[in-house]
Amino acid sequence: MAVLSISATDSAKDSERPSPVWTRWLDLSDRAMAVLLLLPAAVLLALIIVYPIGRLVYTSFFNLSLTSGLPAEFVGLENYRIMLDDPVFWETTWNTVLITLITVPGALLLGLGLALLANLPFAMQWPVRLSLLIPWALPLSFAGLIFAWFFHYEYGVVNDVLNRLGFEGIIWFNSPNWAFAAICLTIIWKTSSFMALIILAGLQTIPRSLYEAADVDGAGRLRQFFEITLPLLKPAIVVALIFRTITALQTFDIPYMMTGGGPGSSTATLAMYIHQNTVSFLDLGYGSALAVVMFILSMGVTAIYLRIIRTKEA
Repeated sequence: MAVLSISATDSAKDSERPSPVWTRWLDLSDRAMAVLLLLPAAVLLALIIVYPIGRLVYTSFFNLSLTSGLPAEFVGLENYRIMLDDPVFWETTWNTVLITLITVPGALLLGLGLALLANLPFAMQWPVRLSLLIPWALPLSFAGLIFAWFFHYEYGVVNDVLNRLGFEGIIWFNSPNWAFAAICLTIIWKTSSFMALIILAGLQTIPRSLYEAADVDGAGRLRQFFEITLPLLKPAIVVALIFRTITALQTFDIPYMMTGGGPGSSTATLAMYIHQNTVSFLDLGYGSALAVVMFILSMGVTAIYLRIIRTKEA
């Protein structure tokens, strides 16, 4: 009996002793485990996203010009006040918005047509789908160089076709309107394949049985498109619009390679103006303020799209 009582006492003492640290780690709650697993990703995002954005906003409050030789001086919102009185800022911002309003719907319509074409039951679909990858895989600067040659007044392909049809060639890059039109056409060609790829992925998820049931009910192709295809494609279309709109607001390569922003600054974008101030003029303070405005525009557009998605889901 004495032995049994001693053993019971020892076991009670063992149960009262604090458990080792490693056993406590194995007994985490679901919330603590979730935080622990997400912590590395959160640290990584903070390093590659939060810190650069915070640094950008911080620099925008300083007068920091590498050509002046003077130390950085805190000026508060002075860079933003200068921006409001800067006519080039307003012109480049308007050009950026106009490019977005023209090229995003244009690329969406062309991409939708290409996706529907690639989704047809061809005997060999891979050549059609492979052709969608070529414009998307082409570097933006290279596309700008190619189309700068296409629209060249003397030996460009576009003017050659116009001359063969009996029309007079156009000096595309001497006129602000024609230069802007050439840039928009190039961007639509380049980005429509990206839209087509996303929409094609959405088309692949639509069950074929829905079209078969519509055929039984006597619905035509046009009715099937508006009542089956288009409603079920809305999530893919919204995703494509979000990515395409953000990249349209950051347009730089194609107009830079085609016109350099000319004539004057009639085709310059906000990204080109940021590049001019930061890289050419080395005015990091004002360039950072311009970049903050571009970031706010991009996030604002994304928030609008997400609000539309939530409203439709509700």
